[in-house]
Amino acid sequence: MWDESNPDTGKSLYFGPFQLIASERLLAKNGKQVAIGGRALDILIALTQRPGEILTGDELTKLVWRGLTVEDSNLRVHIASLRKALADGEDDTRYVLNVAGRGYTFAAPIRREPVTPERSPTAETSEPRSQSLPHALPSLFGRTETVNVLSLLVLSRRFVTVVGPGGIGKTTVAVAVAYSLRQEFEERAIYFVDLTLIQDAKQVPNAVASALGCFVQGPEVEPFILAFVSGKKILVVLDNCEHVISAAAALAERLFHAAPSLHLLATSREALRVDGENVHLLLPLDTPRGEVTTASQALGSPAVKLFMEKAASSGHRLSLTDAEAPTVANICRRLDGIALAIELVASRVGTFGIQGTFDLMGNDAELQLQGRRNAVPRHQTLQGMLDWSYNLLSNIEQEVLSRLSIFVGQFTFEAAIEVAGSSEDTIRTTNAIASLVDKSLVWISPADGVITYRLLDTTRVYAAAKLAASGETHAVAMRHAQYFADFLKMRETEDLVSHGHNVEAYAPHIGNIRQALGWCFSSSGNVCIGIELTSHAAPLFLASFPLLAECSNWCSKAMATLLPSDRGQRRELYLQKALALSSMYLWDDSEKVKAALERGLELSEKLGEDRLQHYLLLGLNVFFTRRGEFASALGVAKRAAALSEKFGGVAENAMSEWALAASHHVAGNQSAAVMHGERGFRLAVNTAPSEFVYFGYDYHVRALGTYARSLWISGAQTKGIAKAREAISRVIDSSHPVLFCAVLLDSIPVMHWGGQSEEAFLFCEQVIAHAVRYSLHAQKAVGLALRGELMIARGEVEPGVNMLRDALKTMGDNQYHVQTLATRRALAEGLRRLGDYDEALFMINDALNQADQASTTLWLPSLLHAKGEVLMAISTPSAEAEACLTRSIEIARRQNALSWELGAATSLARIWAQKGKSAEAKSLILAVHSRFNGDIEAWEVSSARQLLDELR
Repeated sequence: MWDESNPDTGKSLYFGPFQLIASERLLAKNGKQVAIGGRALDILIALTQRPGEILTGDELTKLVWRGLTVEDSNLRVHIASLRKALADGEDDTRYVLNVAGRGYTFAAPIRREPVTPERSPTAETSEPRSQSLPHALPSLFGRTETVNVLSLLVLSRRFVTVVGPGGIGKTTVAVAVAYSLRQEFEERAIYFVDLTLIQDAKQVPNAVASALGCFVQGPEVEPFILAFVSGKKILVVLDNCEHVISAAAALAERLFHAAPSLHLLATSREALRVDGENVHLLLPLDTPRGEVTTASQALGSPAVKLFMEKAASSGHRLSLTDAEAPTVANICRRLDGIALAIELVASRVGTFGIQGTFDLMGNDAELQLQGRRNAVPRHQTLQGMLDWSYNLLSNIEQEVLSRLSIFVGQFTFEAAIEVAGSSEDTIRTTNAIASLVDKSLVWISPADGVITYRLLDTTRVYAAAKLAASGETHAVAMRHAQYFADFLKMRETEDLVSHGHNVEAYAPHIGNIRQALGWCFSSSGNVCIGIELTSHAAPLFLASFPLLAECSNWCSKAMATLLPSDRGQRRELYLQKALALSSMYLWDDSEKVKAALERGLELSEKLGEDRLQHYLLLGLNVFFTRRGEFASALGVAKRAAALSEKFGGVAENAMSEWALAASHHVAGNQSAAVMHGERGFRLAVNTAPSEFVYFGYDYHVRALGTYARSLWISGAQTKGIAKAREAISRVIDSSHPVLFCAVLLDSIPVMHWGGQSEEAFLFCEQVIAHAVRYSLHAQKAVGLALRGELMIARGEVEPGVNMLRDALKTMGDNQYHVQTLATRRALAEGLRRLGDYDEALFMINDALNQADQASTTLWLPSLLHAKGEVLMAISTPSAEAEACLTRSIEIARRQNALSWELGAATSLARIWAQKGKSAEAKSLILAVHSRFNGDIEAWEVSSARQLLDELR
């Protein structure tokens, strides 16, 4: 983005409290660095280079997204992000102005001064752009030039595989490359996929989706990954592909071709050998050349530097002497500069000294290490080194190391003792693990004050082969699975994580739980342990949205193998509950969702699980609402209210009130909706917010969106818009994608109805982007429908109509009918504006028929009003139009839908005025208009006032 030839090179730009150094990509406020996304910063640089000039959207797009084709919505989103970073608009200070129909301009005065050290703010070190990216090593011996070359190659060629033998440092280099490229990608746009955590090649797409945070619906994962990465400039690091090479290669090739903005960096012991791949052979670390006579000469080699650092970690505190330098140089040459081999050998120096370690190497068989491994089988590259290291261990150390290979990723000391040790002699096991840590065969991973352990991948694979040779694999796998079943059972994960408590504490265990479940339900596994483990692990999967598909999968497997003794018991109930909730959020099969919910309700009632029955009723209420079965939703809400009144506390009764409010709202009774909503909010005043959160879904925040709609429709327009804003502000940082979309989709129409169309459009873009990211097809369709309606309102009628048509089809395909009638009404309005009166009339009549069949009354006043407008366009005045508008007014009055009543009354009054009945028209409008507060200039209110002025 930054042009070195620009006259601002080497200068600081000052405006307001801000300082911008474009050449350093640094924005500061009052001397402190401002957090700002890369694209937003590019836009700021472009605008400040030409202050006062109007840059069109196309000009900005070409400057910021060079060579890429992006949607206008991307520019609007990043302009909004820039304004937020600048606090644009606060205290009446404006920086970036939107000139309607022309583009954007930077409006603030700018002062330019040379950059001097004393005037240059200190840039804080940025955090990695993805939480999944491992921490970079503080020392990167001999790899700086390699990292620079790879960084340029990844940017220019997009698909690079780092190839080399095990232990050579491929992961370390890949992580360093990712860190070096942070400024080239958008905020949080670098994703690290550790494939060592999976065993089954079929799970590669799941691992990628989980790392991306991609929301998956249904068994086919890849289409959702493709949808997630499409159009985004992101970097995906696929680490350790060799054990799932075919699956990783095939997925990488398809991603590369399907997503032109995607960049891939893979590490593997062999090339992926697919189209588009650029192979970079990672060479060993440089070792000392020629005769070494001094320590200074030896330490000029990266391999020797690494050796001495790891020797110090093993307890060797002495500096390298000139006398020892030739010996260390010989060791590093003997190990061919393989980083992991050097680390493992150096870890013995604390015990045997430098010469003693060299003698051990001489006494043992020659290490079979190669700089390249083109012709050697898998796992052979480090075989000799690992054999040698393994043979140095005592019998108990060898036994424990081989058993530890059953773990994937991190594991705790307690888990290691239970799975790899002996109940008869825990002291010996403890000492063995400590020794393995000292010898760098087991690595310590401190995180958030908790110490966990892990085996390097090559070590784990080697040790697993030893475990298989011992004939203990089955027994150790069973102990591993039983340990995690007992571990979760003792901690009662349902209560710990259901309200959002301690979820992060279980994150390190997910890989091992997944591994244990995979073994349990395999042909050689133990389904009894699998069923038990699934029932206790399900809350953890429910608490993480990228894992919902897995939750549904494991619960289905457990249900299919459930023991007769567990049928109709609590275990089945908990599995049904998890299956129902995960399936409902995924919305992959509505009949499956319904069956799971109803079976769970049957069991919870039978077993007297009132609290669980209440949550399942709330879920069934949401299910019926999504399907457009509003009468059924209201019936279920009443059941939930009756149950919570019998057993529940404040939280349960408040959630029941909100369910009743939502159900009355969609059923067309706004007075009842407002009443029940307010009852719920009064109950919630003195209750902890977490009490209303269930597996990340905040019922309190969700209720605000529905309440805002009911308020606005009932005529409390000012309060309705205020509550819509509150709901949006409360959910904007939510990690629950369904909640985020639901609240915004409820609130956006209120903003639109209240004349806040620009804000509504911006929020609409956010919800669409969120739905795309998490593959929420139904929510995306509703977002597109609202966008289409907004486009029609702003005069972009034809593209708006096309968008509404597509959205309607997607809603139908997903059996998501809560918004279909509103979408048909908006489509009819668009068709009317296009002059296609026949299709508009057909569309609105079809919607009215559907409303009658489904006993749906919420949208009847609006639908009848829309039909009246179409009929007026066909023939003015029209008796049939009068009849429709009269009926709209009557139904709106019964619903206490004052805003809709005023809209229909205004249209009817216009007909009467044209027929010479001005007095009656004026009286009709005044009768409705007088019931408003008069402090909102919504369309209905302003239109009524305009007509009153005309009649006067």
